[in-house]
Amino acid sequence: MTHNLRFEIVAVSKGSQARAGRLHTAHGVIETPAFMPIGTQASVKTLSQEELEQLGYRLILANTYHLYLRPGAERIARLGGLHAFMSWRGAILTDSGGYQVFSLAPLRQIDDEGVTFRSHIDGSLHRLTPERAIEVQQLLGSDIMMALDECPPYPAEYDTVAHAVERTYRWAIRCKQAWQAKETTRLCPSDGGALFGIVQGGIYEDLRKVSIDQITSLDLPGYAIGGVSVGEPVERMRAIVEFTTPRLPPDRPRYLMGVGTPEDIRHAVACGVDLFDCVLPTRLGRHGAVFTSRGRLNLRNARFAECTEPIDPECDCTVCQRYSLAYIHHLFRAGEMLGYRLASYHNLAYYARWMQTLRKEIMAGGCIRQG
Repeated sequence: MTHNLRFEIVAVSKGSQARAGRLHTAHGVIETPAFMPIGTQASVKTLSQEELEQLGYRLILANTYHLYLRPGAERIARLGGLHAFMSWRGAILTDSGGYQVFSLAPLRQIDDEGVTFRSHIDGSLHRLTPERAIEVQQLLGSDIMMALDECPPYPAEYDTVAHAVERTYRWAIRCKQAWQAKETTRLCPSDGGALFGIVQGGIYEDLRKVSIDQITSLDLPGYAIGGVSVGEPVERMRAIVEFTTPRLPPDRPRYLMGVGTPEDIRHAVACGVDLFDCVLPTRLGRHGAVFTSRGRLNLRNARFAECTEPIDPECDCTVCQRYSLAYIHHLFRAGEMLGYRLASYHNLAYYARWMQTLRKEIMAGGCIRQG
């Protein structure tokens, strides 16, 4: 299968496994390590595509499950694919819908062939198989597609996780076969998307090792660490990342799904992870929490009611250059949408700068510590 993705490593940290790279896609080059804002429904909540571009983002994540249900993958394909539909000039990674299999457990039934689920929108019945997951992502025209996997919950018994590991492998084989097959519909806007496999295994190192061996044997363009940040303690999540990452092929991009805080990202970068996604910066922003050089702040706190300082005096984003804490505090207290937008913009600016800082440290030969 031909695809439009190439990954190169340009620097490696001294004293850790961190690396800086470039991910070449049909929609531009992404410098890694990189963070992907979450555009669940073809929209990063409260922000425009222009604002994301201003912040330097060149890769975002969109949700296959939600777009499949509304407005529909076939409709998006008829409109020229997801890039054209949402007027996004950068690259797009689409998840497979596997996480929704995990998070919407009361609405679905899973078997070896696939997943039957009811829409959370109208209760209609749908069927998602590995083949359909790939077809939907090809209709969307994403640059990076994820294989359908089974993400077990935490905590879960050993046998339950072992079964999920085996099913994830069998589904990954079918995803690869569907990805390699000749396109069956003229609607697909592109056949150049790259397929990433997902490693599962919960907190069990022996099952992680089995999954690593199985998924990497498929020789895919990239690999993801799944089944983390699903309720386990941070220490266990980090141990999983430390165990799994160095066992993935060093010449392929490594993607840690659903993580996380700036501290967790730094830890994972030190382990050799290249790509990240998380709802945290925009979700916390909409609830009035912001990341700053002085720690996390709650913008709703009464102590900011007459504070003329910006959110972060050390931040050069347009929000911090123009607006005071007192004003943004007022917006949240008054329920004004602008407050959600300004906080989300600032948080994504913080994350963009955080990733740039980590990359510069690596490029300068510094040691990224797991800390």
